[in-house]
Amino acid sequence: MQPRMKNPAMIVPDAMQALLALGASAEKGGVPSRTLGLVHLRASQINGCSLCVDMHPRILKKAGETDERLFALAAWRDAPYFTDAERAALALTEAITRLSDRADPVPDEIWREAARHYSEAALAALVLSIATINVWNRLNVATRQVAGSGPR
Repeated sequence: MQPRMKNPAMIVPDAMQALLALGASAEKGGVPSRTLGLVHLRASQINGCSLCVDMHPRILKKAGETDERLFALAAWRDAPYFTDAERAALALTEAITRLSDRADPVPDEIWREAARHYSEAALAALVLSIATINVWNRLNVATRQVAGSGPR
C-alpha cells in the first residue's frame, strides 16, 4: 500500500507544530497518560486508522500497558480490565468520535459520568485529546498513511 501523499500536517506550514502543541497541552490537563493512550487507540479503531491502530499499542506497551487491556479495548464495556473512570473516558470518546450516529451525539448521561470522574480541567483536556486524535485519524485515513510508518 502506498500513501496518496504525505500527511497534510507535514506539508502545510506550521500545521504539525500546531497539532503537536494541542496534543501536548491536552496531556497536561490531569488525565492519566495511559487513559489518553486508550482513548487514542479506541478512536483510531473506530475510525479505521491503520497507522494509529499500529502505533498506539506500541506506545502503550512501552508505558506498561497490559496485553489483556489492549486486546479487550474494542470490547471495553464487557471486559473487566478497565476502571470506572476509564470507562467514562472511553464512552465519551466513542460519542465524540461517532457524532452522526445519534440524534443527541453526546448524551447527558455520558457527559455526566465523565464529569463525575474528571475535574473540569481534566474533562476539557479529555475533550481536546479526543478531538485531536480524530483530526490525526482523518488526516491519516484520507491520505492512506501506511501502518508501520509511525513512531516505533
